[in-house]
Amino acid sequence: MRRLLLVVLMCGVVGGAEAADMPDFLRGSFTEGLSTANVNWGGAYIGGHASYGAADMDFTNSGQDLLAKLLNNVDLESQFNISKWPLLGKAHMSNSGFGGFIGYNYEFSDAVIGVELNYTHGNFFGSNSGSQGRTFMYPANYMSTAVVSSSSSMKITDYGSLRGRAALPVGNFLPYGFVGFGLAQANINRRADVGLYYMYTGSAVPPLPNIGPVSYSLTDNANSQFIVGFAGGAGIDIMLYAGLFLRAEWEHLRFSSKNVETSVNTVKAGLGYKF
Repeated sequence: MRRLLLVVLMCGVVGGAEAADMPDFLRGSFTEGLSTANVNWGGAYIGGHASYGAADMDFTNSGQDLLAKLLNNVDLESQFNISKWPLLGKAHMSNSGFGGFIGYNYEFSDAVIGVELNYTHGNFFGSNSGSQGRTFMYPANYMSTAVVSSSSSMKITDYGSLRGRAALPVGNFLPYGFVGFGLAQANINRRADVGLYYMYTGSAVPPLPNIGPVSYSLTDNANSQFIVGFAGGAGIDIMLYAGLFLRAEWEHLRFSSKNVETSVNTVKAGLGYKF
């Protein structure tokens, strides 16, 4: 038993001496458990993402300005506000997309702020149409009929945002929120039609003449038009290894152009690299 204790003691002395002779960088390479070093989120980064989104387009008021132009100086318009008649409604659609992002972070002791440019290529198309006709006993001794119709369509192919970000780093995780400007490229096509007919119902002899029927139409096609709006959302970046990070994000965009109110909501999964 004493011989065994002596052998163990000698091995310990020899091992301690060898460890003392090892270079500092070798002795320091052994750590207890996982590293607790903080992730450096500051600096430039770039990445790509896949997305799935839904768009809501409200065409309710999209034809009113066209109808107002067609009915300018028409007595029925001034009396009954024909251009304000409800003709159109809303459209909903969903689709997938892909894109990329590039940005720069400024890291402080307990927060990260930055600026980012985000782009997605997708395809959201919506359309709506409607018509309405009414008859009035106006003006005096006339029975007047007005028939109006309107149609609108919108196609968004490319959209994105220039955003400011604010984040609170938690180890390898960077949850963030952002607000900024939304930008999209869209084709917006609109058409309005008006038909008017005045039939004399009085007792004059000879009778006064009927007026019409007459019809007018007006179109407005804005292709490859840039529309600007609001952007906001939240997400999280997860550092994987040596600058490589995963991203999950939700983004809300809102646009208004040609009296078409549009909102786009997308969820994105991405992979990026911080330099």
